Amino acid sequence: MAMKPESTTYADRTEAGRLLSQKLKQYAGLDDVLVLGLPRGGVPVAAVVADAIGAALDVLVVRKLGLPEQPELAMGAIAAVGGSVTIVRDEFVLDRARVTEATFDEVFRAELAELRRREVEYRGERLAPPIRDHRVIVIDDGLATGSTMRAALTLLRQQHPQELVAAVPVGARDSREMLDRLADSVLCLHTPEHFGSVGRWYEKFPQLTDREVQRFLTGS
Repeated sequence: MAMKPESTTYADRTEAGRLLSQKLKQYAGLDDVLVLGLPRGGVPVAAVVADAIGAALDVLVVRKLGLPEQPELAMGAIAAVGGSVTIVRDEFVLDRARVTEATFDEVFRAELAELRRREVEYRGERLAPPIRDHRVIVIDDGLATGSTMRAALTLLRQQHPQELVAAVPVGARDSREMLDRLADSVLCLHTPEHFGSVGRWYEKFPQLTDREVQRFLTGS
């Protein structure tokens, strides 16, 4: 059920994070909670939530695998923690676009290289956070196809968290429903009937730089 009117937008990612945190109050004060933001746009939302509930904040680097001729359309996604990499494929898109395995592999290798670069950029020498036996809340600024969130949840489930939660301010209904089998619980504040794009539901939706992501992660 949509929790905001169909025509309502968020002022920005900060407001979205504040409203999400109000629905995650049950995690406040628990010492085993880890909030993971999906870069770039999910990190500022996650930073607000982590601060509000007093939880540790970190980043889980994910990359969309876009069609070569239409990069904004995901044919899959990858996520990585340390040496573990998970691939999620959208077989419907792959079939419709007639993507060959060679083409998919070429895009995968290019995006994996970018993912590794961003891991170093965002985390530096810091080790990846422990997942096992933690309550992990994964946050993005919205769900379009949901491929990056699905890749993140699939990878994290393999790390044996105590609880795995997906939380987003807004998402397409079919994408949100696909998360039910991957997470222990899913919080999506707004599931409009006509979704369009994530940016449509924000009054201010700037593209973030790697340096801005770093600042959110370090609190500087």
